Amino acid sequence: MSTKLEESRNRLASLLPRRSRTIETLANGGGQHLHNLGLNAPILDTQTLARALEVGPGRLEGIGVNSLALEAIVRMTGRPPLVVRNNAVVIEPELLKEFPNTIVGQIKSVEPSIPSVGRIEFVNHEMAWGGTGWIVDRNRDDALVVTNRHVAKLVAKRNLDGKAVFTRSPYTGARYGASIDFNEEVDARINDARNASVTAIEYLADDTEADVALLRVGRPEGVDWSWPDRLELADHEAVHGELVALIGYPAYDTRNDLTAMEQYFRGLYDVKRFSPGQITHPASAGIIISHDCTSTGGASGSALISLESRAVVGLHFAGEYGVANSAVSAGTLRRLAFGARTTVAGAVLKENRDEAPDGVHRKADLKDRGGYDPHFLGAELDVGAELDVPWPELEATVAAGLAKPDDALADRPHELRYTHFGVLFSEALKLPAATAVNIDGGKAVRIKRGDDKWYVDARIDPASQYTAKHYADRAIDRGHMVRREDPNWGPDATQANFDTFHYTNSAPQHSLLNQGKTLWQGLENYILDSSRSEGFRACVFTGPVLNGDYEYLDEEGGVRVPLEFWKVAVMPVKVGNGWRLHATAYLLSQGQLIRKLLEDRNRSEAVEGFSLGAYRTFQIAIKDLEEATGMNFHGLRDHDPLAATRAGTEAINDGLPLFIPLAEPEDLVL
Repeated sequence: MSTKLEESRNRLASLLPRRSRTIETLANGGGQHLHNLGLNAPILDTQTLARALEVGPGRLEGIGVNSLALEAIVRMTGRPPLVVRNNAVVIEPELLKEFPNTIVGQIKSVEPSIPSVGRIEFVNHEMAWGGTGWIVDRNRDDALVVTNRHVAKLVAKRNLDGKAVFTRSPYTGARYGASIDFNEEVDARINDARNASVTAIEYLADDTEADVALLRVGRPEGVDWSWPDRLELADHEAVHGELVALIGYPAYDTRNDLTAMEQYFRGLYDVKRFSPGQITHPASAGIIISHDCTSTGGASGSALISLESRAVVGLHFAGEYGVANSAVSAGTLRRLAFGARTTVAGAVLKENRDEAPDGVHRKADLKDRGGYDPHFLGAELDVGAELDVPWPELEATVAAGLAKPDDALADRPHELRYTHFGVLFSEALKLPAATAVNIDGGKAVRIKRGDDKWYVDARIDPASQYTAKHYADRAIDRGHMVRREDPNWGPDATQANFDTFHYTNSAPQHSLLNQGKTLWQGLENYILDSSRSEGFRACVFTGPVLNGDYEYLDEEGGVRVPLEFWKVAVMPVKVGNGWRLHATAYLLSQGQLIRKLLEDRNRSEAVEGFSLGAYRTFQIAIKDLEEATGMNFHGLRDHDPLAATRAGTEAINDGLPLFIPLAEPEDLVL
């Protein structure tokens, strides 16, 4: 069941105990009472809602109720949300007793900000509106409005080039649109609207970035209301205890305690509110700004304004009932509105193959396998050790759990040697800790893929390897660490091809992760195809992130499914009359490792609103991969072109991890 549908059903369930009274009220009051319930008549009429209350929640779609119409977004926590009327806050002194005596004067001092905040409304969508927005920059004929990514994504998406466009209704095919109404106050009439249409979506944040969207709105002609001014962004981060206020449009939201909602909102929702509160956790002390201003679904995108500096200190984006609300900092907003923005996107394709039953290989079956050669890059170039690429040193606890093959060499006690590649396998985790392959593009042999037959490698304990029975879940694939085509070169190409089909060279992977040609596989194809076309040699290391998060399958007591994978590609490049190494690192992830790096470095501006999205491929600085995984690549960080870029230098100087989301080869920094 989707999260949206579950929330919708919960919302209906909360109304069911009051069913008779609610239906009677709807019958008597019609649209206004629907409005008070957080619903608008164009979305659900009285009769439709009454039928929804009479039937079980599981039959919503059958009676024509779209679950999005009942969805709440953000949760509420403490402090009174004051009503706004005629661009002024309706002061209720009895509700402000917890604030300093100066609070009324401070509220009045920021009232000029109110006209610049509006409700984000939708065109051709089943939801009449989705959140709040406000002017961050303004010209004579248009303005730049900031709201949340998750609000804008209700009617828009990112194309493959990263640019944002309005989507179409799946039901009617009509193109969605949006506008912002700077009024929508209590008692406002339809002809009181101060509406400006969105002419372009200038920025829609990726899931790995702060929860921000920037909308360009045009100044309407022939209206009798003034074009609102921009809100000033604070030139400093908010501090603990600073008095602030949230200006936005809270809606009816059953994810909050219903008694508390009735106490605060008195049945009135969807109108502009002014909610005073305090900063409870500044960005300088953690990864996001936290505040205790009252907020419910609909307030997403509200302006968090300091009552002391009268400037915006944050963009509200999320909250948890009874705990805290969260905001993107002013520093991040300034960077996105007036500085650099990142736009990347991707897609997913799927491929299926038939498979043969498992087999077993023992020491005699795998004799004379050379394994990985650390001297490979310089072997034909008549150079010394400067082009050697040794195995990385693994994090101590991972290294302690490595298997010892019964044919191990004295100087390579843990390497499972195959044709043109090797594997360091963790018996403790039942996963490959690292793989290393030598690629010779000048001698590449293309081998057509046949029936997949996978083998247990009996040179180590067979019980430490996941086999076919562990991959019974169709959502999980056997993911090659050394991919099939990479070692297929020279006279032993066929043997190398079959060697890749050992369970020691595989890890459980989510199918979308393993099969996405524009993600990881696209990168692998690019490296291999480039080696073939240019005839160069390369060494490639690959493995799962072993100190990160896992999912577990129940089969055999819990199959460990890594959620992230890394790759380091190394090749020689000619410089003058000599040669040097060129090394780049990559991460296949939903963003967990990157988020951890940001959190460990206390980088509030970079991690605000960061959410884990679809599986993505990132180019990442080798030094950051080393820090996050505990591995040591023996100086390869000094040969990483990503760290040498201007953006890389700026990130390093700012203490930020260095990464680039990849959608196509042109995004690579090489």
